[in-house]
Amino acid sequence: MQRALIFRLIAILVAVGWSAPPRAVAADASWPQRTVRFILPLGAGSGSDIGARLFAERLAARWGQPVVVENRPGGDAFVAITAFLAAHDEHTLLLAPTSTFTAHTILHRKLPYDPRDLLPIARITNTLISISVPSAIKVGSLKELVGLVRSEPGRLNRASITGALDIVLSGFLKESGLEVANVPYRDPVQAVTDLAENRIQIYTSAYAIVQAQEQAGTVKVLSMTNQTRAPTAPNIPTAAEAGYPALTFDGLVGLFGPPGMSAALRERIAADIRAVAAEPGIEPRLIQTGQILNPGTPAEFGAAVEEQTAKLAAIAHALDLKPED
Repeated sequence: MQRALIFRLIAILVAVGWSAPPRAVAADASWPQRTVRFILPLGAGSGSDIGARLFAERLAARWGQPVVVENRPGGDAFVAITAFLAAHDEHTLLLAPTSTFTAHTILHRKLPYDPRDLLPIARITNTLISISVPSAIKVGSLKELVGLVRSEPGRLNRASITGALDIVLSGFLKESGLEVANVPYRDPVQAVTDLAENRIQIYTSAYAIVQAQEQAGTVKVLSMTNQTRAPTAPNIPTAAEAGYPALTFDGLVGLFGPPGMSAALRERIAADIRAVAAEPGIEPRLIQTGQILNPGTPAEFGAAVEEQTAKLAAIAHALDLKPED
């Protein structure tokens, strides 16, 4: 009797335990069953938006389901992130530059979401980040700019747009003992206009934002904060090459899934991202928008996000930044 009961329990456990993984795998294999949404915290026409739509078109062909891009700009990316998490749906994904949220815990005491709920799926591109000055300033390198700031403390102005890039630049200035007046901006386009007209003298931003002014000869790009040089501007050194590794910061752009999304599904989507990245015509189009293809696995993307978050936290500690309520 007892042996029969034991065998029955074993049979039940085998039926339940061994059948669960195939059901999970089958669910992942059948994804997507309907339209997939990419929610972006940026407006239409941005480099990330163009890249998202390019990948959406190619992924739709692979997945056999429509892939739509929804722009939810504003609110320091809270609008997009909360909309993404509120969907509670594996068919709704967040496609965002990591700089839109890696500074959230530094800048805000209370968040409307838990950062741990953003599950990394795949890094897609690196946005090129430039350090620019007006052409009216007669400096030709980052070293010369530092020398000018040091010789005339407090005379130069820098554009400040709240976020990760501003924290990195602020940390560098303090560590180097450099005094620069801070001019806050909400609109990056206005900051570029003021830079070109020499109302501000230092601006750290996406390279794509200043390219037109650079080509017009009103703005000079001294350096890139990325780890590697830009294919479209091979003569512009990285900050590390210029002798200032503290300014190194990559503009990572990638895809995130909601809480509970299986590791198998994230790996599968990441593999599709890598496959699309290798298709003809993808890389040249992204280069035109100031981005470098840099696809990877969920683990690689997660590690990169953690590294950036830790770097920003260390800088914030050195600056004694206090989050706002």
